[in-house]
Order: sequence, then C-alpha cells, then structure tokens
Amino acid sequence: MSTVVAQSLHVFGLRSHVANNIFFFDEQIIIFPSGNYCVKYNMDQKWQKFIPGSEKSQAMLALSISPNRRYLAISETVQEKAVITIYELSSIPCRKRKILNNFDFPVQKFVSMAFSPDSKYLLAQASPPESNLVYWLWEKQKVMAIVRTDTQNNAIYQVSFNPQDNTQVCVTGNGIFKLLRFTEGTLKQINFQRGEPQNYLSHAWLSDDKIIVGTDTGKLFLFESGDQRWETNIMVKEPTGDLKNLEVIHESESLIEFPPVSSPVPSFEQVVKASSHGQLALPQVFAIAAYSKGFACSAGPGRVLLFEKMEEKDFYRESREIRIPMDPQSNDPSQSDKQDVLCMCFSPSEETLIASTSKQQLYSITMSLTEITKGEPAHFEYLMYPLHSASISGLATCIRKPLIATCSLDRSVRVWNYESNTLELYKEYQEEAYTVSLHPSGHFVVVGFADKLRLMNLLIDDIRSFKEYSVRGCKECCFSNGGHLFAAVNGNVIHIFTTTSLENISNLKGHTGKVRSVVWNADDSKLISCGTDGAVYEWNLSSGKRETECVLKSCSYNCVTISPDGKVIFAVGSDQTLKEIADSSVLREMSAFDVTYTAIAISHSGRMMFVGTSVGTIRSMKHPLLVQKEFNEYQAHAGPVTKMLLTFDDQYLLTAADDGCLFTWKVFDKDGRGIKREREVGFAEEVLVTKTDMEEKAQVMLELKTRVEELKMETEYQLRLKDMNYSEKLKELTDKFIQEMESLKTKNQVLRTEKEKQDIMHQEHLDDLLDTQSRELQDLECCNNQKLLLEYEKYQELQLKSQRMQEEYEKQLRDNDETKSQALEELTEFYEAKLQEKTALLEEAQEDVRQQLREFEETKKQIEEDEDREIQDIKTKYEKRLRDEKESNLRLKGETGIMRKKFSSLQKEIEERANDIEILKGEQVKLQGVIKSLEKDIQVLKREIQERDETIQDKEKRIYDLKKKNQELEKFKFVLDYKIKELKKQIEPRENEIKVMKEQIQEMEAELERFHKQNTQLELNITELWQKLKASDQEMCRERQKEPRLLKEKVRGLFEKYVQRADMVEIAEMNTDLQQEYARQREHLERNLATLKKKVVKESELHRADYVRIMQENVSLIKEINELRRELKFTRSQVYDLDAALKLTKKVRPQDIPDTVPSRDMIGITPTTRLNEQEETGRIIEMQRLEIQRLREQIQEQEQVPGFHPLTGVRLPSLIDSELSFLPGPIIGNPATQI
Repeated sequence: MSTVVAQSLHVFGLRSHVANNIFFFDEQIIIFPSGNYCVKYNMDQKWQKFIPGSEKSQAMLALSISPNRRYLAISETVQEKAVITIYELSSIPCRKRKILNNFDFPVQKFVSMAFSPDSKYLLAQASPPESNLVYWLWEKQKVMAIVRTDTQNNAIYQVSFNPQDNTQVCVTGNGIFKLLRFTEGTLKQINFQRGEPQNYLSHAWLSDDKIIVGTDTGKLFLFESGDQRWETNIMVKEPTGDLKNLEVIHESESLIEFPPVSSPVPSFEQVVKASSHGQLALPQVFAIAAYSKGFACSAGPGRVLLFEKMEEKDFYRESREIRIPMDPQSNDPSQSDKQDVLCMCFSPSEETLIASTSKQQLYSITMSLTEITKGEPAHFEYLMYPLHSASISGLATCIRKPLIATCSLDRSVRVWNYESNTLELYKEYQEEAYTVSLHPSGHFVVVGFADKLRLMNLLIDDIRSFKEYSVRGCKECCFSNGGHLFAAVNGNVIHIFTTTSLENISNLKGHTGKVRSVVWNADDSKLISCGTDGAVYEWNLSSGKRETECVLKSCSYNCVTISPDGKVIFAVGSDQTLKEIADSSVLREMSAFDVTYTAIAISHSGRMMFVGTSVGTIRSMKHPLLVQKEFNEYQAHAGPVTKMLLTFDDQYLLTAADDGCLFTWKVFDKDGRGIKREREVGFAEEVLVTKTDMEEKAQVMLELKTRVEELKMETEYQLRLKDMNYSEKLKELTDKFIQEMESLKTKNQVLRTEKEKQDIMHQEHLDDLLDTQSRELQDLECCNNQKLLLEYEKYQELQLKSQRMQEEYEKQLRDNDETKSQALEELTEFYEAKLQEKTALLEEAQEDVRQQLREFEETKKQIEEDEDREIQDIKTKYEKRLRDEKESNLRLKGETGIMRKKFSSLQKEIEERANDIEILKGEQVKLQGVIKSLEKDIQVLKREIQERDETIQDKEKRIYDLKKKNQELEKFKFVLDYKIKELKKQIEPRENEIKVMKEQIQEMEAELERFHKQNTQLELNITELWQKLKASDQEMCRERQKEPRLLKEKVRGLFEKYVQRADMVEIAEMNTDLQQEYARQREHLERNLATLKKKVVKESELHRADYVRIMQENVSLIKEINELRRELKFTRSQVYDLDAALKLTKKVRPQDIPDTVPSRDMIGITPTTRLNEQEETGRIIEMQRLEIQRLREQIQEQEQVPGFHPLTGVRLPSLIDSELSFLPGPIIGNPATQI
C-alpha cells in the first residue's frame, strides 16, 4: 500500500436521480448522495462528513433512513450484483452494520427501500423483470417473505411501511397500487384495484389506514383501507403572458382527515420517458411530504403546493404555493425555474422544507415565511449554492487565489473558493462550454465554447468577455505556468496565444487525431500533448517543432502530465496502463488492473501522483513509481473522472467527473516527507472592477447621498408640521377631558346620595327579615323536639329486638364451631398418613437419581478422555499432511513456471490453428446451409402442390353446403319478418286504447279539481253563515234579556214568513242524495282508473320484453349473415387464386365483370359453369316461393286456432363455424327479406 493518503474534504454536487435522495438526520444536519458518497451536511456550521459507498460500486440507486434515525440503508450495484449496505449513523465515523448481498432469488437491482416503524425490518423492491418485493429481518439477514409485485415488467417507484404497523406495506408503480400484509410467513394483497390503472409516481401514509397517492397526470388520490375516498386534479392552464400557471381544480371534496406523511421519490428517468411533449404537459406529482397542518406535493415544473386542513370540515384545501425562483444568471431566466421537484422533506420541528430537483439542485424554505406571504406564492432559496446539472468538462485552478474554475455541458461557468467552500461567480451561456483554464493571477479565465474561444475577466460580480477567437469546438485549453501564454486545441491543431498582445503566435500541427490533453513544463519552454491517434509529442515553443515523440496507434490517450524536472512524461489511455515515457520511448508500463485511467496529476514537489479511473475511483501512489499495485484506491465519483488537478501548494487535490460533482481532497504523505510547500505570500484579495462600473457606482452613491439629504429635509419639515398638529390636538383633548371630568363628578355626587337612600331601605328590610326568621326558628324547634321523643321510643324497642337476635346467633355459632373442629381433626389425620407415604416414595426416587448421576459422571469422563486422544491423533496426522502439502506446493510452483512458458507458446499455436479451423468451418457451414435450403425449397413446393389440390376439392364441397344453408336462413328471415309485422298490428289497437284511457283520466282529474274548488267555496260560505248565526244569537240573547216576549213574537213571525216545514224536509233529502251519488261515482271512477293503469303497465312490460327479444335475435342473425358473406368472398378469392396458380382456369379481367357485382366477389369460372349457376339459382328461387306459400298457409291455420301466440322466443341455430354464399334469388322473390 502507498503512503500517499487523500481525505475527502468537501463536495459540490448532488445525485438527484437516487430514490429518496434527501432527508434530515436532525434539525441541522441533512443527508444526500453526491458522487459515490452519502454526505452529512450541517446547514449552520457548513461542514460535511462522508459515508463512502461500497468498493467497486457501479451505481447508487436508493436510500432509506430508519424512523429512529440510527440506521441508513444504501442500495447499490457492485460488479453487476445488487447489494444493500446498512450503516450505523450514531457511530463516528459511520460504520457498516450489515451487508445484504447473498440472495436466494434472482435480482438485478433494488430501486426502493423502507424501514419498518421499529427499525427491525427492511423492505426492498427489485427492478423488472423480476420485480420481487423482499421483507427482511435485516439484523439476522433473514428473508421473512418474498413476493412478485408485477408480472408485466411495469416500473415500480416506491415501497413503504405503515407508520403504525410492521406487517402492512404499500407498493406503487405504473398501473400498480397494492396494499400487502405479512401473515403466516407470506405477503398477501389486501386491496383490489378498481377503475382505470394510473401511473402512480409517489405515495405517503397519512395514518394507519389512509394513503395519499400522486400520478403522472397531476391527480391526487386518497385511499382508505384500499378504497378511493377523495380525488384532486392539478391542471395546467396557459396564462395571457409567456409563462404557464397551474390551477388546482377540486373535483370532489372529502370528509376524511389527512394526517402527516413521509417523503417519497420515484425514479425520475423512468417517468420522463412517458411524459408528453405538448404545449401543456400535465404536472407530474413526483413527491409528497407532510407536516402537522397538512401535506405538500410537487405540482409540475418549479412548483410545490401546500394543502391545509379546514377547521369546519374534515378535508384539505390548497393554502399556499411555493415556486422555484428564476435565476438572473441564466441565459434564459424564464426557463431556469422549469425543473421538477423529485424529493421533499420536512425538518423534525417542521420549520424548514428542503427539496431536490431534476437539475441536481437543492432548495430550502422556512415555513414561517410561507405564512407571511399570504395570497402570493412564496419562493425557495438555494440550500447551499447553484450546482452543476450535467457532466463537468473543464477544471482549472490558479496560484494567487484559492479559486477553482469549472465548466460543464449545462452551459455554465462557475468559480468556487476551496478555502471557504463557497461559490464565488456563476454565469450561464447559450453554447456548451467544453474547457476552462484560470490565469495564475486568478483575474482572467479562458473558456472554450462550441462556437468560439473567449478570454474573459473575472470581475467582482460578473464574468465578462474581452477577447474572442474563432476557434470552434475547443475541447482543451491551458495557461502557461507564467501566465504569459495559453494553448488552445482545435481538432488536431494546437494554437499558442500570448496574453500580452492577445495574438496567435504559433500553430502546432502534427497530430492525426483529436488532441485530448496538453500540459506545460515548469519553465514554459515546452508543451506536451497527447491525442486519440496514440501519439505523445513534446513541442519546442521557440521553434514550433517536435523535439520528442512516442506513437502507439493501438492506444487512444486520455491525459498526459510531466514531472517537475521535465525529464519524464506520464500518459494514460484506453489500453488500461500508465506509461512512463522519456526520450521518445516507453520506459515502463504499469497495469491499471481491468480499469481505464482517464486522468492523471503529479504534485509540484514530484513526490505524489494521482490517477482517476473510468469507474470513478481515485488512486494515489508515490513518485517515482516503485512496484506494481502499490497504491491506495478511494471511492469518489459515480462516473468516469474527467479532470484532476493539484493546487500550487500541493495541499489539495481537485477532481471532477461525468456525474457533475466536484470533490476537494486533503493530501499528505504518511512518511512525512517534504510535501507541504510553505507560501511566501498569502492569497491575494484584490478583485477586478471595470472603470464604467466604478463610475456608475460613484454616480449612484452621489445620487443616493443627495437623495438622503433631501429626505432629511423632508422628514424635518414633516416632523415640524406634525408637532404643530399634535399640539393643537392636545389642547382640544385636554379641554374636552376637563369638561367630561366635571360632568362625571356631578354624576358621582348624585349616585352617592342615591346609594345612601338604598342603604337605609336595605337595613330596614334586613331587620324585618331577622324578626321573621327568629319566630320561624322557635316554631321549628318545638316541632322537632316532639319528633325526637317519638323516634327515641322507637329506638328503644329496636334495641331490645337486636339483643334477642344476637343471643340466638351466638348459640348457633358455638354449635357450628364444635362440628367444624371435629371434621378438621379427622381430615388432618387422613392427610398426615398420606404425607408419610409420599415422603417415603420421594426418598426412594432421590436415591435412584443420585445413582444415575454417578453413572453419568463416570461415562462422561471416559468419553472426554477418548475424544482427547482422538483429537491429538487427528492433529498430528493433519500436521504431517500440511507439511507434505507445503513441500509439494513449492515443487509445483517451480513446475508451473516452466509450464506457463510452454503453455503460452502452445496457446499461440492453438489460436492460429483455431483461426484456420474457424475459417474453414464457416465456409463449410455456408455451403451446407445453401444445400439444405435448396432441398427444403423443393420439398415445400411439392407439398404446396398437393395441399392446393386438396384444398380446391374441399372448397368446392364447402361452397355447395353453404348454398343450402343460405336458403334455410332466408326462409327463417321471412318468417321472422312476418311475425314482427303481426306483433306490430296487435300493439297498435292497444296503444290507441291506452291513449283514450289517458284522455279520460285527464278529464276526470280536471273534474275532480273543479269539485275540490267548489267544496272549498262551500266551506267558506258555511263558515260565514256560522259567524252570522252566532252574531244574531248574541243579539237575540241581549234582546231577550230586555224584552223576552217581544223577541219570541218576532222570531216566530220570521220563521212563518221564510221557512216552511215541507221545504226543509225536501232540501235535506236532496242534499243527502246528491252527496251519496257523488261519492258513488267518484269511487267507481277511481277503481276504473287503477285497473286501467295496472293493465297498461302489464301490457307494456309484456310487449317490451317481446320487442327486446326480437331485436336481439334480428341483430344476431344479421351479424351471422354478414360474417358468412365475408367468409364466402374470402374463400372465392382463395379458390380463384389457387386455380390461377395451378393454371387450371383463366383469370377473369376486371373489365369483364358486370357493374352489379364487385370484382373481388366474383369467381374466375368458364361461361359454361356460369350458365349452370344461373339455372341453379332459378330453381332455388322457385323452390323458395313454394316454401313461402306453404308457410303462410300454415300460419293462417294456426292463427285460427284459439289461444295461439307467435313463438317469439325461438332462436335459430348459430352459424359461426359455417360459411354463407351470397344469392340474389330470395331478395328478388320477397322484398321483405332484404336486410
């Protein structure tokens, strides 16, 4: 192992496509994946700690943290195998607790994981095509249950445990929503999917039986015990401006409460494939998280919605909107916020919400801010700084400042500070940036874009271009160590520019392939380059010619560097070796052991060397190189390392890779050799500012100063005015308060006098009450004394009774005690005898046990002695065998060395012979294949001739049978048509009767309404008359009291004048007769109406059933006839083709076929056969006419028979497997049979 050590210090990057890629460890520390590490990041103190991935890890796929925050599970792919590693987060540093990698079931990778509520069980979901869901007791590496969640290779995005129940789990994916329960050693599904299957991207548990689920079409579903209870759509609308807004439309409101949920993340890469590319794409709900007031969900690009519970009702409504802000540094600020939120997580105190996006960015927001900005959408802020969202293609550092410059395929250039671990500058462009280089002073940067090469100033707040060169697609550029020159690569040409006059002073041509890397020597007199053509050239810049060259066409070089003394060149390439080149020759090749080196860097002290690999690891080794495989290997990136640099003081190593992450490493030598280079001068703090910017800022400052003075004057004037106004108001208020105080004093005096009067009155009343109370108290005492005397006498009597009863009970107790003592003595004697017998038996049994124990000890001693002897014999025997094996092993090692040389020579000969044999075999196989194919063609043609002869005969027979069946079907059709007509005739008179009855009913109802109106009018008249009668009675009573005789005479006169006895009787009789007749007629009409209604309902039901049955039969018959016609046409065309193929008949031209029949329906036959067919059709028509006449006569005879009903329920036989010929005869003979 090498003594050169590298320790990871800080990382700038995020792997957003890892499932569940961000969560809180505590209130201040978060965990997220970056490169091939998991990073613990403290948001306050800004430090990072690293949890490394597994060795030889190819990809990190999913994360999961236990509910108690003690364990972290990481799903990876290591050497094409799925591995789950569980770390203990409480230990420092985090140590591996368990590794799950031995599986008894097929699995490619695990895409989602979840811990149980008590952190004892782990749930893991495998990817398609296996799609196994595994339920582990992970501490013991025991598989409790395994089940296949899908059989159709659909993507599965998330699995989770019920937060209250270890045995219940949920699985969601494309068309998959399953609730499973662990019972009896298996996982059983407990829900049934109803409705259309959705692409469920994320889900979260709201309580022990409620789950909220999000889809790729912007829908949110609430499931309770597997049944859907609530649904919400998040729709996209095109606003009047250029940007799009989202609007939530609640289709249904639920009365179900939403408790807190956890944060899920689906696989973004799988879902994006299915997303639509229209103008208004549906929002995809990739993440759902919850807090005490409700839950949050992603709602399309750059948007998160908060749902809160309503106070009066038990459902949730949208309360807040949080957006990703537009980036002013972006080349298109309107599109900078269009990134999907893939994962969200609330802090334990629910004060902070963190989100990760598809562009590998981390955002956070304080929840208290969302409450302040009511009505307007709140905005996220960067958690740390803007990160690269694509592969980093360029990396550079300088001498005078602690800066790192990077460029990426995301079209951005960023400048980082590796001392403070911050982002200094950042700018996006319209073209992709391929390479970057920093001037040693740290004030300038050269960047190679797709269209041009730009030399730019690093200003205090901007990166501004001041010179452009027409070098298209520059993939590599580099400042010299002195900073007076820089080299830029254009294809296979290297351009040399000066930074003083900014001119091109030289062009180095010689490479035949693309140049991949250039490096300057220490004094900038030479430039070393390597390319895909396998060439490493050393250029002399004074002459512009090559000094040394080393060409190896079988290798495509990736990177080159030179030792500090300039004597040795180190190059790495596609042949998986590290080459040491000097004087145009390869001195040594060091194997990379099955990986490809992609980058190399050597320290300025010349004592350390670092290489980056294609699998993302970093290797550190001593320089000069000593022996094979003496290096330390570190897990770093999740993709090939693209660039690698050491800072000027050899303190830090910088690495960048395809995964978009930038790592800083602290490097040192364990031997303590002089690696550290002390800086004579500290880092420069100067920054560049343009003159125009300074002038603008000075102008702004002057304007602001004048504005401040003006504001001071205005504020002083306003203060004076306010003082005057306030003094006037104070005077008014004091006068007002004085008046009010005087009025209150007078009121107070009046109230005091009233109070004194009230006190005197209350005192008098109190004295009266006390007198009455004393009198009542004396009366009560007298009454109570009498009652007490009576009660005391009763008490004396009861006491005598109790004494007598007590004496009786004491006698009974004495008798019981005597009987009890006798019985107890008898029982004690009986059980003492039994106890003596049992003790004797127990002593005998103990004696037997002691004897057996002595025998067991003796046998045990003998067995141990025998075993010791045997062990000693076996030990001596195997030691002898081991010595023999070692001697034979040494002998065999010598023989194997000799055999290896022989084997290598024989292997070469065998390979040459095998190549010749393979060539000959290939030719032989080709010839045999040609012979076999020709023989097969001959046999196939013979078989075809025989089969066609047989099929022609079969088709002719079949055609004849089909013609007969067609005739029978036409007959049945005619019968059915006739029956339909008859039924229609029977229905029409009934319908007329129903209409008449309905009209009668309407008339009767109108008449009934008239009668009701008359009754009400009569009732009103009666009430009026009754009132008049009462009034007249009252008047008569008054008159009678005054003059009763006169009243009597007047009443008698009125009666004799207006009323006759006979008339009274007749009127009463007429009224009773009319009422009886009216009641009788009404009852009669009501009975008739009820019977008619029942008849109408019954008849309509009967006829409806008949109509439906007839229509169904007709439809089925029509379908069968059409199918048979199509089959007949197809068979005719086949017969015609076969006849033409066998040259038995001549093919009929399309022009010769009549217009009445389509050409494809005709059979190619001779004129004699056509004549026979016409005669045959005529005969068939005549037979059908006779048959129709006979059937009509039978129908007429049967209709005359009483009680005859048409057989509407008869079904014709199905002709699905038959074929039908198209005959025009029945259609011409009877138009009723046409369809």
